[in-house]
Formats: sequence, structure tokens, C-alpha cells
Amino acid sequence: MEGILKRKRTMITVAVTFMAAGIYFFLQQGEGPADTEDIFSVAAKEAEIEQNEKETPADPEIIKVDVKGAVNSPGIFTAQSGERVIDLISAAGGFTEKADKDKVNFAQIVEDQMVIYVPEIGEEGKGYMENIQVGLSGEAAAKGTSGGLVNLNTATQEELETLTGIGPSKANAILEYRETVGKFKEADELKKVTGIGDKTFERLRDSILVK
Repeated sequence: MEGILKRKRTMITVAVTFMAAGIYFFLQQGEGPADTEDIFSVAAKEAEIEQNEKETPADPEIIKVDVKGAVNSPGIFTAQSGERVIDLISAAGGFTEKADKDKVNFAQIVEDQMVIYVPEIGEEGKGYMENIQVGLSGEAAAKGTSGGLVNLNTATQEELETLTGIGPSKANAILEYRETVGKFKEADELKKVTGIGDKTFERLRDSILVK
């Protein structure tokens, strides 16, 4: 009788051991694929995001260029980075019959806030591009200026119009002020001219002088 009980205990112990091993194996099988699937899923999403970032092109740089002189439709034109002088001259309607094409570098790449000045044949000075903040272009570079700055007491209407924010009406107002009040004693006096406030003056401060 005692031998039978021992055999039963042994069988129960073996059965319990096998059941425990089976349960452990089942749990391991259930968790393994899920974990592996999550790892691969995350890696795939990261790779997709990285690929999309590489394929998304950067926004092109938009620049403004002022085309002056012997062109059919002078004005301010929008260009993209990498465009050249000839592209902007074409946008301005091309050359006039009097344009001196030999003084223009067609291949030069344009930059933001630049001036393309096309001189006429026989005109003094030469056509070139320059940052408009300097306030000069073409013939204006040869007179009425000093060290690249526009002298408020000697500048002509054309020279004044090369300044940032100064169009025909404001240039004329400056000339009228100079004629009625007298020569400018200091640059800050420009703010007394009709139509020129603090903001406009701040843009002009580094481009003008008084002497």
C-alpha cells in the first residue's frame, strides 16, 4: 500500500513539473513574436520618417532685385537663388536700343537687395550690380557721393532715388527742403523732410552723409 502511494506521489510530481514547463514554454512563445514585432515596427517607422525628411526639398530662397537704366520695363523683380543678371534683364523686358550691353556681366549671380544698372551707350561710369543698401548704381557712383555714401547736400534726384525706400516723391521732397531751408547740417535733419520718419531714416543712416 505504501509503495502505491509513493508511485502516485511521483506521478503527480512529474505531471505538475510537465505542466509548469508547458505553461512557461507557452508564455515564452506568446511574448517573443510580439516583442520582436514591436522592435521591427518602430525601426521601420523611423526609417520611413528619415527617408521622407531626405526627400522633402528645401524651400527655394526668394530674393528681390532692382533693375534700372536702359531696360524696357525697369522695376523691382522677384528672383530665385541661382538666377543670373540676364534672367532679371529679360524679366525687365530686355535692353533698350541705347543700352551698352558690353558693360553688363550677364553671367553674374544675383543676390537679395541688389541693383542691376544698365548704362546707355556713351554714359559715364559702368553698369554693375551692388547691394542696394550702399545706395549707388551706374552713373550715380561717379558723382554726388563720398566713400559709397550719398551726400544729401549735393545729391541729384537720380542719386537720391538709389537710396533704400526713397522714390521720386521723397527724393523731390528732399530737394525742396534743401532749396527752401538750406543745406543739411547733420544727417538726422533728414527726418524733418515730409514723408521721412524714424524707420525710413534708420534704413538710410548707413548710406548717407552731410558735408
